[in-house]
Amino acid sequence: MQTLVPVITIDGPSGTGKGTIAQRLARHLRWHFLDSGVLYRVVAIGAAMHGIAESDTGALSDFARQMRVVFSSEFESSITLEGMEIAALVRTEEAGAKASIIATQAPLRSALLQRQHDFRQAPGLIADGRDMGTVVFPDASIKFFLTASAEIRAERRHKQLINKGVNVSLRTLLNDIQVRDERDSLRLAAPLRQALDAILIDTSGMSVDEVFSQVITQVGRLNS
Repeated sequence: MQTLVPVITIDGPSGTGKGTIAQRLARHLRWHFLDSGVLYRVVAIGAAMHGIAESDTGALSDFARQMRVVFSSEFESSITLEGMEIAALVRTEEAGAKASIIATQAPLRSALLQRQHDFRQAPGLIADGRDMGTVVFPDASIKFFLTASAEIRAERRHKQLINKGVNVSLRTLLNDIQVRDERDSLRLAAPLRQALDAILIDTSGMSVDEVFSQVITQVGRLNS
């Protein structure tokens, strides 16, 4: 019987630090990395490029299956869609908001499922998302669910954007986060929720180093 490549999933809402922790863990273990949210952002950008309405589930799903997207590195320093460099567009607030809207569509999620499974390659995979441990990789070796208060997450995002020279109000960010949390948690297709066997970490009052220390300790226990 073939042994499956090991997967560690890190799920949770935006702003909890899961992306930072997932990338750091992937580098530490020298495993592959999947930021599943990026795939939905790419679809959202591609849909805008081709004039596909966010409500056109069939066209969105067809595009997701056929799109020519290339990640030039494990950590998305370069992303090309149909030959066009879109890494900067992928990280915008607009792309994130549109991705959250189209991600509610079950046919689109099904269309992207195989693309996500394709990231599962030796020696292992760190998968960052909202349904990695519940839907995409339910057989993961270890699962984490990171959380933090909406206020803390808004403050973190506000600081990031200010450092990038982007002027946006904290109140607007908080509202956006609360709306996105509700949409992700209430959607019928693969809602945001903690897997029953996931390890919960509240990052509200923790530094990145403190969170990573907890994660790597749990991973060490798995291998001991």
